[in-house]
Amino acid sequence: MIPDLDHLRRAYAATSKATQVTPMLESAALASRTGAARVFVKPESLQWAGSFKVRGAYWRLKQLSPEEAKRGVVAYSSGNFAQGLAAAGQALGIPVTIVMPIDAPAAKRDATAGYGATVVVTDHGQRPREEVASERARQIAADENLVLLHPFDDPEIVAGQGGAGLEALDQLSARDARVDILFCPVGGGGLIGGVSLAFHYLSPRTAIHGVEPEGFNGMGNSIAHGGIETMPLVAPSICDGLMARRPGVAPFAAVQAAGVRGMTVSDNAVRAAMRIAFERLKLVLEPSGAASLAGLLSGAVDVSGKTVLVIASGGNVSLADFMRHVADA
Repeated sequence: MIPDLDHLRRAYAATSKATQVTPMLESAALASRTGAARVFVKPESLQWAGSFKVRGAYWRLKQLSPEEAKRGVVAYSSGNFAQGLAAAGQALGIPVTIVMPIDAPAAKRDATAGYGATVVVTDHGQRPREEVASERARQIAADENLVLLHPFDDPEIVAGQGGAGLEALDQLSARDARVDILFCPVGGGGLIGGVSLAFHYLSPRTAIHGVEPEGFNGMGNSIAHGGIETMPLVAPSICDGLMARRPGVAPFAAVQAAGVRGMTVSDNAVRAAMRIAFERLKLVLEPSGAASLAGLLSGAVDVSGKTVLVIASGGNVSLADFMRHVADA
């Protein structure tokens, strides 16, 4: 269930041949603002397809048999896994069908189709959107004999996303930096699962904080209670990629093993973080991608004199939405 270090390294060796090495940015401005000794930001927003998701998607597709790859795959996603899987499928010549909720950002739907995927849109009404989309994906898999993939609850997805952590550790070592505190956004938990395992194995002294939007802290709540719990339905967050109501089994096992701690941020804090990332780092982050920076800036974790790493997970946001969020900050 929990990928070991060799598993993470094998996944990274395979995916690194097809993905970007995203930069490691150091910000004196953020260090001064927060009182940290050093602050580093790894912008997975600059990854192929605009987020970390392509790492796990590419690795998962590489695990298919030739017959499965020929038939194709289907998955549900609100956006970033959709784009990552579509891009990976296009690169590997594997047909991809994506089921997306009707309220997924139009920019993400269009980009997914642009990578050659077949996009099916579901209207969930008053039901949880993931529930409706996953039901449709399962039906399509049965009807069309496709391989059904989960966007985050899969040990292979966790292993693939762990490449972001291994890559970060290599980059930090080259900068003679040892991270005391890590902030990483959390939706279903694929990224935090993989990244936390990488740091658990290679930098066990690092305190890892999983950052979720208020009302969608399924991972943090599950960590606190020692078992997977489902959050009640609440009004949507601007962090559309982090609105999973419960973590996946595989990611939860990983974060428990790594000793991750949970925390939440408000939409207003995320907007402010988007603006600061743009002004200070010249990064365009989507709300979900800026949640981790909002966690640092919130002051809820004492970073005085510490070396901090922020994983900025994605930048798939339309110009209109970005400008609106930044203007509202």
